Amino acid sequence: MVYQSTDYVGMGRMWPFLQTTNEVFAERGITLPASGKAVTTMEDRLEKGAQAQADIFGPQMKEAWKNGHINRWLAANCFGDYYTRTGLDLAQREMITFCFLMAQGGCEPQLTAHAKGNMNLGNDKEFLLRVVSQCLPYIGYPRSLNAVTCINKAAE
Repeated sequence: MVYQSTDYVGMGRMWPFLQTTNEVFAERGITLPASGKAVTTMEDRLEKGAQAQADIFGPQMKEAWKNGHINRWLAANCFGDYYTRTGLDLAQREMITFCFLMAQGGCEPQLTAHAKGNMNLGNDKEFLLRVVSQCLPYIGYPRSLNAVTCINKAAE
């Protein structure tokens, strides 16, 4: 989850998250580096990432990586390197991504798409509204209200 956050909040915002995680691990006696969770290689990360996107958003995503280099990086890195890792399933990863985007603000097109992705994986509208309610004290009303709008749009 910490590594996955890099793709949504950037390295600068991920770094304190990683440092805090490492401190908590040290306090709890969890040795680092932790065991690897990656299941892709440099040779198959694009293919497996495109498949993860298709599993979440629909079969049209299988070829979306061909729409430019950033789409290719998104499929290979974000979905291939992170979404395919063991430890969390796709529905959990989508819920986490929804939280990253919601908290960041200014990402409403992506938030709407990931609200729909959540719904496609079984995290229904009511579940996402409860997620927003839990995050509200940390992100404020404006971002929470924007998230509710995105959820409603995705549910249409």
